[in-house]
Amino acid sequence: MNNIVAIVGRPNVGKSTFFNRLIQRREAIVDSVSGVTRDRNYGKSEWNGKEFSVIDTGGYIKGSDDIFEGEIRRQVELAIDEADVIVFVVDVEEGITPMDEEVAKLLRKVTKPVLLAVNKVDNAMREKDAVEFYNLGLGDYYTIAGMNGSGTGDLLDALVDLLPEAVAPDENAVALPRFAVVGRPNAGKSSIINALIGEDRYIVTDIAGTTRDAIDTTYNRFGFEFNLVDTAGIRRKAKVKEDLEFYSVMRSVRAIEHSDICLLVIDATRGFEGQDQSIFWLAEKNRKGVVILVNKWDLVEKDTMTTRDYELKIREELQPFTDVPILFVSAKNKQRLLKALEKSVEVFESRKQRIATSKLNEIMLPIVENMPPPALKGKYVKIKFCMQLPTPTPQFVFFCNLPQYVKDPYKRFLENKMREIFNFEGVPIDIYFRQK
Repeated sequence: MNNIVAIVGRPNVGKSTFFNRLIQRREAIVDSVSGVTRDRNYGKSEWNGKEFSVIDTGGYIKGSDDIFEGEIRRQVELAIDEADVIVFVVDVEEGITPMDEEVAKLLRKVTKPVLLAVNKVDNAMREKDAVEFYNLGLGDYYTIAGMNGSGTGDLLDALVDLLPEAVAPDENAVALPRFAVVGRPNAGKSSIINALIGEDRYIVTDIAGTTRDAIDTTYNRFGFEFNLVDTAGIRRKAKVKEDLEFYSVMRSVRAIEHSDICLLVIDATRGFEGQDQSIFWLAEKNRKGVVILVNKWDLVEKDTMTTRDYELKIREELQPFTDVPILFVSAKNKQRLLKALEKSVEVFESRKQRIATSKLNEIMLPIVENMPPPALKGKYVKIKFCMQLPTPTPQFVFFCNLPQYVKDPYKRFLENKMREIFNFEGVPIDIYFRQK
């Protein structure tokens, strides 16, 4: 396990700006509205040859009635438990506030090393103003400007000195597959991940749009190991009003692009709506494996045909790509979640399978002979040979004399035959025709 550094503090002191500087990517959303960061954001950083993980927490607020702020407070406490070193960020512009004193009180009880970072110090006058932060009783402080990076070098020098020696990583380690949990707002994505990992890592409320960042969690249980990515819910563009919401949607789209498998979570009480379809086609367009999880199945009134009818309705909407696993789950009751993981791993294995050229020709050429492409303008298409291309996703090329005369219905016929024979459930496949 990497060394972990937690960035804590009240809302809007610049924690996320500092976090983005450390990981050298715009991973956490930054906005002048306080309370933008709601979950713990994880990222990797490196300084003086030492690697460590960074957690950006939601702002710590004591005595607030806001439902998010109560949850954010819990997230900060969890992050402190997980961390090896804590960086407490305060704002020189506003000086010491009662909330800063509350956080300092909490941190004085912690046995772990705490570094006090006075942010937004970008001139000599503000250097003098920073002196008042000695009153927090946390010892020396470091003056930084998260926006332009000044002073962060000294803080990081002190930080890496406090980190315990990390175990050298295995050079033969393989990059873990990434499974993105996607869907509309409030479909239950965070609840599913919390149920799978067995801890409340993600904030869950009845308010749609609680998760705003795409966040990674390494999952290693029951013989499975991969990165689970919880994404913000994707809404229709017309519904995206705030700038913030727009960034969240962009982050989700990027999470889909950088994943291997998408677990599309649908709210069973609302059915398979147009927005679910858009997310499905976005994943398909990016050639990702897809598993559909119909969540909140415990809330649906059922008779003997309910599951079958619901599944048929979804497959109707997905035509022509109907070879997709559909599972009916409940995050609340932890119903069929392990089955969903097994199916996702199966789809991942299918997506990277390679079919030997000899085997492919042995199986596909007799099918083509029995059912050749229809003649066009008196010309007959003769398919001589086929092979799988060396691409990350399944792509096949068929060599023939007149590739321009092979139309889409015949491509779909070949695709369906391949799906029948080889297991490509949930995996988009491409078929090309080339001149022999």
